[in-house]
Amino acid sequence: MRTIEDLDVAGKRVFVRADLNVPLDGESITDDGRIRASLPTIDKLRQRGARVVVGAHLGRPKGQVAPEFSLRPVARRLGELLGVEVGFATDTAGESARALSAGLSDGEVALVENLRFEPGETSKDDAERGEFADRLAQLADLYVGDGFGAVHRKHASVYDLPERLPHAAGGLVFTEVDVLRRLTQHPERPYAVVLGGAKVSDKLDVIANLLGTANRLIIGGGMAYTFLKAKGYEVGASLLETEQIDTVKEYLAQAERQGVEIVLPVDIIAAEKFAPDAEHAPVPVEAIPAERMGLDIGPATRELFATKLADTRTVFWNGPMGVFEMEAFSGGTRALAQALIDSRAFTVVGGGDSAAAVRALGFDENAFGHISTGGGASLEYLEGKTLPGIAALEK
Repeated sequence: MRTIEDLDVAGKRVFVRADLNVPLDGESITDDGRIRASLPTIDKLRQRGARVVVGAHLGRPKGQVAPEFSLRPVARRLGELLGVEVGFATDTAGESARALSAGLSDGEVALVENLRFEPGETSKDDAERGEFADRLAQLADLYVGDGFGAVHRKHASVYDLPERLPHAAGGLVFTEVDVLRRLTQHPERPYAVVLGGAKVSDKLDVIANLLGTANRLIIGGGMAYTFLKAKGYEVGASLLETEQIDTVKEYLAQAERQGVEIVLPVDIIAAEKFAPDAEHAPVPVEAIPAERMGLDIGPATRELFATKLADTRTVFWNGPMGVFEMEAFSGGTRALAQALIDSRAFTVVGGGDSAAAVRALGFDENAFGHISTGGGASLEYLEGKTLPGIAALEK
């Protein structure tokens, strides 16, 4: 892939497809991690005299203008972090965006409205996507793809627009791909993958692919209960995907044949209900009460997982170990993050809820080898899939 160093950007309008899909509470941004991750590329272009037009999405407005998904609060925060005023277009590629783009001077930055307000952005129809990409292309002379969190989507601003303009990968995308190639091609071993989150069905493909590359799979979070059920344990009222039990049994057998160690919880925090003030206690996995649900890994499991990470040289982590948003059930995710920091491994936090947990629980992001901005994109890369946004940048 070409990088922004390969582009002559001075005096040129550069469309930067960023990932600014941040969580909002009204108009308040509760986690600006993705905006911060986009700063280096935007600022480097600005310093080199580019006229930067930033495009991004927020939420799933389904092709309709939805005020609660407006990027206006993001424009304000982006300006604060850059230390410059960031112009804001009230549409994506219409009159406001065209006027703002045409009026930029060297080094200035503008953000257009949520790209997903346009049906053509996410359309499965090539012609509809292409028509929107044509309009976006009128806003710029060059294209920089830097929204890693969206590169697994065949969307107009990700896939079709770089076909219409000279293009390059931004620093964020380049770094993400470099890290993921390190995980898939030549990981330093032992190589462990920690998977958590709610559903095993979300990670079936990545598990199948990792059985051929990882030395050890450590399973926590809600998805662990389907694994425990497949091993013959009763899991009470815990999250369970019964339709995936047979598939998980096959994976367990395949892992044994291939010498891949699968590490499951040995105890869990069992709660009487899904609530922050629920009465709860640690119980061994062979004694989960029928009326209780597991909302975190237990203290013995936290020690086990830390032991299994201590000798690793490479670790990829995607998905929290419990309901970390509730203080009572955050201990497992906190312990896992600390175990990653304490290990000697090159640690990659695979975006999404894992990255949010790192920040919410107060960890120094620099203590990890790399924190990805794209959970879904990271997983699909590890599944061995071709990511449309990366393929477009490689042309």
